[in-house]
Order: sequence, then C-alpha cells, then structure tokens
Amino acid sequence: MASHDQSFRAGEATGRAEEKGNRATDTVKERAREARDKTYETGQHAKENTAEKAHETREKASETAEAAKDKTYEGKEKTKGVVQQTGDKVKNMAQKTADTVKSAFGMAHNGEDKDKAGHEQTTTYRETKY
Repeated sequence: MASHDQSFRAGEATGRAEEKGNRATDTVKERAREARDKTYETGQHAKENTAEKAHETREKASETAEAAKDKTYEGKEKTKGVVQQTGDKVKNMAQKTADTVKSAFGMAHNGEDKDKAGHEQTTTYRETKY
C-alpha cells in the first residue's frame, strides 16, 4: 500500500507544482500585458507631445518669418527714402556744377549770369567770318 500512497502523494505534489507553475505563468503573462499596455500608452503620449511641439515650432517659425518680412519691408522703405534723398542731393549738386560751368563760360541765361557776389557778368562775342 505504500506504493499506492506514495503514488497518490506524488500525484498531489505534481498537481500542486503544476498549479503553482500555471499561476506563476499567468502572473508573468499579466505583467507582460501590463508592460506592453504601459509602453503603448507612453508611445502614444510621446507621439502626441511630438506632434504638438512640431506644430508649436511651425507656428513660431511662421511668426518669425513674418516679423523678418515686415522688418525687411521697413528697411526697404527706409533705404528707398535715403536713396531718394541722396539722389536729389546729387542731382542738385550736378545742376549747381552745370550752372557754375555755364556761368564761367558765359552760357548762363535768364538772370543766371551773375557771379557769387551778385555782379552781372558780361561776355563779348565776336563773329568770325571764314
């Protein structure tokens, strides 16, 4: 009978060990599922944060580009005014130079034949026949 009793106990021990192994396996599987779900959630959260940050970066870049465009336009307008003023000054200087040369060679007209002191200049022309 000892053999039957030992067989019975061995069967019980095997059953308990198998049950214990199944519980351990189930626990490991459950933890693996939880880890997988946690990893998925973390990945989704990171994906959402990345998309949000990318959108914010695009918005900031757009705002910066718009500000640069405005500054460029302002600078262009300012430069345009400076160039216009410079052009006017050069034109006036050239006109004064031309008037001075005309006056010096007696080519001035309409009261423009006065020197700097306001004295009228006279030039005598002789007709030469060939």
